[in-house]
Amino acid sequence: MKLSRNRTAYYIKEGFTSIFAHSLMSFASICIIVAFLIIMGGFILMAVNINSIIGELENDNIILAYVHENLDEIDAYALAPELRRIDNVTSVTFITRESAKYSFLERYEDTERYKDVDPSWFRHRFQVYVEDVALIGETQSAIQGVYGIAKVNANLMIARGLVTLRNIVTGLSVIIVAVLLAISLFIISNTIKLAMYERREEIAIMRMVGATNAFIRWPFIYQGFILGMTGSMSAFAALWSLYGLVAGEALEFEAMFFIKLMPFSTVSAPLFLLFAAIGFSVGVGGSGLALNRYLNV
Repeated sequence: MKLSRNRTAYYIKEGFTSIFAHSLMSFASICIIVAFLIIMGGFILMAVNINSIIGELENDNIILAYVHENLDEIDAYALAPELRRIDNVTSVTFITRESAKYSFLERYEDTERYKDVDPSWFRHRFQVYVEDVALIGETQSAIQGVYGIAKVNANLMIARGLVTLRNIVTGLSVIIVAVLLAISLFIISNTIKLAMYERREEIAIMRMVGATNAFIRWPFIYQGFILGMTGSMSAFAALWSLYGLVAGEALEFEAMFFIKLMPFSTVSAPLFLLFAAIGFSVGVGGSGLALNRYLNV
């Protein structure tokens, strides 16, 4: 056990020594990891915020269900449970004729002109909120089939437009993140290979004096782990700071009052795990693959 701990300590020490001995290549590797993770993380945050904004717009896209004129307020309100039982309906809000009149008057500055409008001109109605805006057409048909509902209004064109926009944003985000990840892995892998090439003579000497492949490999593995995790955690901290600055500027910019950016804390945990996984995979995996060329000779 003590021998194992001493050997591990030696590997870690050699890993750090190698980083400082080849500081330029180490710095280049970290910078590449930071740059690509910030770019990739930026696209992820942009996609998450766009989807959040689209989701809020979808929540505002409600269905209006008008009740038959011959139903009084009590009978009209009694339709609420049946509407709630419809698939894809999350909640319903009952609006009386009087409330509908006041909502109508609020649209106009000159309310005196319409103050004598009789509430009986309006119908009792329900505001129906749906779970999935993509199914709004089917939900509209189901509401229309409820006895006592005379007319149903739903902004199908807006709903379909929001669904299309959401799908486009999601698809483009996945493609962009995948491409950036592939490019970053390729560049970082080649950077590590260059570092290994620079140390090929050192590896050859270690083999000639009888060092095993595992003894040679582990210091490089630890080196890759340190570089990968340093780069990924630096990128995470930098992205957190940059996102805070952008969010602060957005709040002060009047033209963007309708845009509400998500707090970084809502995505920090999955983003941290993603960055850590990429840093580990790139550092350890890249070092291992680069070493195979020299250890299998």
